[in-house]
Amino acid sequence: MPSDTSDGSDGDREKAEAEEFDRKLLDSIRDGSWLDRQEFPELQYAIPGLLPEGFSLLIGPPKAGKSWLALDFLLAISGARNAVGKIAMEGKRRVLYLALEDGDRRMQDRCRTLLGDAPIPDLFHYMTDIRPGFIVHTLEAFMRRHPDTALIIIDTLGKVMPPTAPGESAYQRDYRVAGALKRVADAHPGLAISALHHDRKAASEDFVDSVSGTHGLAGAADTIVVLARKRQATEAVLMVTGRDVVESEYALVMDSGLWTLDGIDLSSAAETAQSREDAAGLGDQSVNILKFVREQGPEPVRAGVVAEKFGKDAYQYLGRLEESGRLTKIKRGWYTATAALPGIEESA
Repeated sequence: MPSDTSDGSDGDREKAEAEEFDRKLLDSIRDGSWLDRQEFPELQYAIPGLLPEGFSLLIGPPKAGKSWLALDFLLAISGARNAVGKIAMEGKRRVLYLALEDGDRRMQDRCRTLLGDAPIPDLFHYMTDIRPGFIVHTLEAFMRRHPDTALIIIDTLGKVMPPTAPGESAYQRDYRVAGALKRVADAHPGLAISALHHDRKAASEDFVDSVSGTHGLAGAADTIVVLARKRQATEAVLMVTGRDVVESEYALVMDSGLWTLDGIDLSSAAETAQSREDAAGLGDQSVNILKFVREQGPEPVRAGVVAEKFGKDAYQYLGRLEESGRLTKIKRGWYTATAALPGIEESA
């Protein structure tokens, strides 16, 4: 019978290999104590309060004015002008515009339309053509040359979207492309990369669902900005959501290609957007009653108080506003423009 010469070395080696494998898998793990000690830099914005660093999508239907809005952002940053007429910039910063649907003449004409007699900023860079399949390499090359860049806009994403790889779904392709652009932005703190893209033709209650294509694009983006404007209308709404921004809607107006906030700042533009939504399909009296209830904040308002201010017909208006979903009846005779408050039960 052969003797057992094993001294356990094989078992020790397997155990060591398993431990090394586990260490590699968990090498990036952090604990609460580590996180509590960190001091991270503040989030930087290309457009204060509106467009933060990272990768974003600027969505809207064709010919809605997305390119004009993008150019306004770029010229504001590179020339230290007010963006959308009201948002002040802190000094001049470098930008890059991949205007892949334009030429030099149109670029000059549009810049002069927005700038008037002011010169086109030196820190404004643009390209009207890039090598197919080299979008990421192009961005990385530009950042190596100009690491101080604040904003890069790709107009449009469809111009640089590669075909689906063999065995790859449309979702996987969309997420791969958006993820690659996001990695470029993440590799350069303070850099914002925004890609212009068309919206879906079908309407959706959730504006995130308006992103054309699969959910891969929206899923990879840090921020989504949707420009909602009816054809030939001068008014529009800019809807913003994302990981690092407060979800909100801002009212805009357009005049000869120039987008301007409909308000003195983002806060007042948000109020204007809410007022427009409230007024849609309503008469003046309904608008005034809805505004009065909304001004009371989360506190419910007694119908009698509304009737004292607006007359006995106010009861009918309150009922119609409730039916339209603009008001909520908390209990009999009490209304609010917000969700029902806890602790107030419906009367029998």
